[in-house]
Amino acid sequence: MKLITKEIKRLLDSNKKRKPEDRLPYLKLFNPVGSATWLISEYNESNGLLYGLCDLGLGFPELGYVGLDELESIELPLGMKIERDIHWTPEKSVVKYLDETREGL
Repeated sequence: MKLITKEIKRLLDSNKKRKPEDRLPYLKLFNPVGSATWLISEYNESNGLLYGLCDLGLGFPELGYVGLDELESIELPLGMKIERDIHWTPEKSVVKYLDETREGL
């Protein structure tokens, strides 16, 4: 599965018009056999870095960067890979998702 489609890239690029605290995470990636989740609000195509909420499921969610190549190279049990939530539609900013995630800890 392709992690970033042309439409998602277009949506992520549209976030550049918003203040950083108002940017929406148009891309949700997850580990199908674990608890890691990434809500991505920015993509720098020139260096392959994604920015957003990075939650590895260890109780320390944070805003930060992760490499697209790094996520694509992860090999999970049973031949699985990191997946994109094809049904994802953001309802709030990535900062609000971070606040909500931290409240649940």
